[in-house]
Amino acid sequence: MADVNRGNRPLSPHLQIYRPQLTSMTSILTRLTGNALLLGTLLVVWWFLAAATSAEYFAVADAVLTSWFGDLVMVGSAWALWYHLCAGVRHLIWDSGYGLEVKQAEAMGIGVIIASFALTLLTIVAAVI
Repeated sequence: MADVNRGNRPLSPHLQIYRPQLTSMTSILTRLTGNALLLGTLLVVWWFLAAATSAEYFAVADAVLTSWFGDLVMVGSAWALWYHLCAGVRHLIWDSGYGLEVKQAEAMGIGVIIASFALTLLTIVAAVI
C-alpha cells in the first residue's frame, strides 16, 4: 500500500545540521586514506615500469618521483599508510568488543592520529639517515 504521509515524515539529519564527531571523522578519513594510497602506489608502479622500459623513460619517472611533488606524494602516502594501519588496528580492537565506550573510542581516535604522525616522522627520519 502506498505511503500517504510521505511528505509529513521527518527527514534524516543533514550534514548542515549534524555535528561531526571524532569517530565519524576518523572513519571517513580511513576511507579517504585507503583510496589515496592508490596515488602513491601508481607512481611507484610507474617508476618500476619506467625502469624496465628504458634509461630515458626512467630518467623522466625518476625526476617526477624525486621532485617536490613526488616527495609530497610519497610523504602523504607514508602518512596515509600509517594512518590506515593504525585505524585498522583500532577497528580490530573494536571488533573484539573493547574500547566501544564513547570516551574510549574518542581517545583511540586521537591516539590513531598522533601515532600516524609519529610513525610518519620516524619513517622520514629513517629514510633520510
